[in-house]
Amino acid sequence: MKKQKLDLKDIDPKEHKGEHSHNDGHNHSSPEQLSNFKTYLPAIFSFVMLIIGIAVDYFDTFQFFEGWVRVVWYTVAYIPVGFPVIREGWKSIRKGDFFTEFFLMSIATLGAFAIGEYPEGVAVMLFYAVGELFQNAAVNRAKGNIKALLDVRPNEALVYRSGDYVSVNPETVEIGEKIQVRVGEKVPLDGILLSEKGSFNTAALTGESKPHTIAKGDSVFAGSINLDGVIEIETTKEFKDSSIARILDMVQNATARKSKTELFIRKFARIYTPIVVFLAIGLTFLAYFFVDDYVFRDWLYRALIFLVISCPCALVISIPLGYFGGLGAASRNGILFKGASFLDAMTQVNTVVMDKTGTVTKGVFKIKEINSITFEESDFMKYLMAMEEQSTHPIAKAILEYRADGSDYEATNVSEVAGKGLKGTVNGKTVLVGNKALMTSNNIEVPSETDGIVESIVMVSIDGKFAGYVTIADELKDDAHLAIKQIRDSGITKIIMLSGDKDSITQQVAKELNIDWAKGGLLPEDKLNEVEELKKQPDTKVAFIGDGINDAPVLAASGVGIAMGGLGSDVAIETADVIIQTDQPSKIARAIKIGRSTRRIVWQNIALAFGVKVIVLILGAGGLATMWEAVFADVGVALLAILNAVRLQKMKWE
Repeated sequence: MKKQKLDLKDIDPKEHKGEHSHNDGHNHSSPEQLSNFKTYLPAIFSFVMLIIGIAVDYFDTFQFFEGWVRVVWYTVAYIPVGFPVIREGWKSIRKGDFFTEFFLMSIATLGAFAIGEYPEGVAVMLFYAVGELFQNAAVNRAKGNIKALLDVRPNEALVYRSGDYVSVNPETVEIGEKIQVRVGEKVPLDGILLSEKGSFNTAALTGESKPHTIAKGDSVFAGSINLDGVIEIETTKEFKDSSIARILDMVQNATARKSKTELFIRKFARIYTPIVVFLAIGLTFLAYFFVDDYVFRDWLYRALIFLVISCPCALVISIPLGYFGGLGAASRNGILFKGASFLDAMTQVNTVVMDKTGTVTKGVFKIKEINSITFEESDFMKYLMAMEEQSTHPIAKAILEYRADGSDYEATNVSEVAGKGLKGTVNGKTVLVGNKALMTSNNIEVPSETDGIVESIVMVSIDGKFAGYVTIADELKDDAHLAIKQIRDSGITKIIMLSGDKDSITQQVAKELNIDWAKGGLLPEDKLNEVEELKKQPDTKVAFIGDGINDAPVLAASGVGIAMGGLGSDVAIETADVIIQTDQPSKIARAIKIGRSTRRIVWQNIALAFGVKVIVLILGAGGLATMWEAVFADVGVALLAILNAVRLQKMKWE
């Protein structure tokens, strides 16, 4: 069977323009339905002709159905399904590629005609054509996953120009322009929300159907569907760099990155096919020297059976289709593999190393506790917030979420003390905001109670006296506990946490999640060194999970690099092998399961194809199998393998 490349280029972009005809004519058959009928028509015609011919042969009541009439009848039945195959075989030969499945089928069926086995010759080619149709249907179904992605690619943008909103092609919109998105429309480009709030369906990007609500200033991604009110967005990326464009590019390129199994089967088929042809020739002629009652016709028939059985269609078709099914299933679950090779690599992982912040925690700091000593809490926080307004640190953002009553204080003469904090003036008072080292270096006495605090702590002194402190903590993701449990249940023997955060915090999180071993206070190069040491251990296959920004070196060095929150991180897209689009660590175990299911189905197909073919080859060479068994060994097994591969598109992994 001819292998079809699963490529976005095969899909007509005109199908995805969203244009619908409203003509109410009498012909309600879509062009696609008519096209499908024309596709099946040759096989239907040949099938009817073959059945009539076999029936007339069987009942033997029509005396005219013999000689040239019988030859012409079966020839007419053969041409609709046989001519396209012979034509493809001839094209391949002209290009110097002799040993293709088209060549095998053409020789086998024309040989059957040469020895008078007309019904069998037609049947072999007919079932081969039916197999092609089934294969095409399976491939088109797989392409449907990509078409679904193409359907979310917006084809227009309402951009604010010259005092009004005008509809333009998204590719013409520049960074920094303001666009408007109405209810039910797709967001055409990545940007930040200018409206107060927005609710979006991000299922096409993340695989999650739950609406995603965001506030003013948050990121919005192309391909999301606006669910609530007219919103305005300021674009931050060009169309070609948008989230949906990158995902489409990844899905397309993933089909080109073949697994080792797939590459081996392709090489094997190129060697295997010519060997089979020469064995068939040997079976036909060499038997003359070893068999007393040698009959050329009988041994030629056995050789033709041998050729039909030997066609490597089941392997060449079902294995790529299996991997593509796995890639499609993963993308529907919000997991992007950059190639089939990483589906295989994921099945070999036995050690998972993960970052903390942004991986198992939300990476969003919140105030856990406020301890004011010399001021009322609201006044204390006004001093602190006035200083933190001058900082861009994530902890500063968490503190600024606190809202004190009354007028805000203003900080002046603010300077940063490297690695320690800030120094400035608020309401004429000298204010220090930072860590214990900042207090100590300015001779500020710090209460001993702060020594036992594990969380991040921001200390404040006002006019040379310790005024209080605020503890800041990062929250665990909702599915963090479930993620660790599922990773263990999937057979991973060792889970390790490496973090740049304080070691005390890292150890606390690791203990809460029941992680085997943890280490904090690490720079990116320290994480890389730790992973390199792990890789040196025998039989250790490491997957590293990080946020894809400061973890880029480790993601690249690991056996499998998995990036969380890939939609918002360019580095993750470029560096990681697998992207978890939903930012949920529980999807890691699902990625492992999908990889294993894909590999299992691929090896089932290999075993099925080889097993059945070897048995029928032996029977055929011994004269115990007819052309009908040969048809099953080739086309039947190919169909079973294709149907097995298609199962991946229906599987669910919880």
